[in-house]
Amino acid sequence: MFIIFGFLLVLVSVFGSYTALGGHLGALYQPFEFILIAGAALGAYISSNSGKSVALLLQAIPGVLRATPYSKSVYMELMALLYVILNKARRDGLMSIEGDIEDPKSSAIFAEYPSILRDAKLIEFITDYLRLMISGNMSAFEIETLMDQEIEAYHHERDIPAHALRAVADALPAFGIVAAVLGVIKALASVDQPPAILADLISKAMVGTFLGVLLAYGFVAPLASTIERRTVGSVKILECIKVTLLASMNGYPPQLAVEFGRKVLYSGVRPSFIELENHVRQTRSQSNKNA
Repeated sequence: MFIIFGFLLVLVSVFGSYTALGGHLGALYQPFEFILIAGAALGAYISSNSGKSVALLLQAIPGVLRATPYSKSVYMELMALLYVILNKARRDGLMSIEGDIEDPKSSAIFAEYPSILRDAKLIEFITDYLRLMISGNMSAFEIETLMDQEIEAYHHERDIPAHALRAVADALPAFGIVAAVLGVIKALASVDQPPAILADLISKAMVGTFLGVLLAYGFVAPLASTIERRTVGSVKILECIKVTLLASMNGYPPQLAVEFGRKVLYSGVRPSFIELENHVRQTRSQSNKNA
């Protein structure tokens, strides 16, 4: 919701200041200049991107209007899930979790953590690498390399909408100049008109430059930054899973393994050592009761 508040603040600041200085909003109402700039930017975006890129952007935009899906509570739930499943594997052997990872939706363990179960990417990442751990044919180093490659590929793919929008933001001022130049050409073609009419035509032409700069730096660039920040958050949670699973593979007990995962989190969503310890203790007590 911060992005909506930011957009409103941009509009109020720009147009409020303009009217407060004695400007008339009617002079800025140039729909065809807006169509020219927005249409040219959209055409440039479509021509320079694939269908997959456009689909990724359409998927990303609704997400920026919602709260971040990876809050502190989600990370606590994730680490509790990892603790429970790693603890079961350590206690009863890796084969004991095979049924859970083959069908997470029917697993009693995964059912306790609905926020994680709803995230298909997280479930896929967790179960795929637990499956590799069960196979016993790969070393921790080999699995780490594979994890890094998958995370890098995921990060690159999810960065495509942000990069494309940044390119559009960079182009919008130039399209605004195009609109302004066309307006000036129109004004020069009417050079035989009275000064008042010429001044009106030139002022309308300048609206193109104004719109191009405003759209670029007031709307499109912030939207790209928000999508990029969401991408970083979705990559960080995969890194948390990666570090936790690798710590377990390297022989650390589940309680220490989730501590490794806690350490890679950003400070805004990272639980304290005591918070995580208490949460794990509660999870352990609950799993013992269920057992």
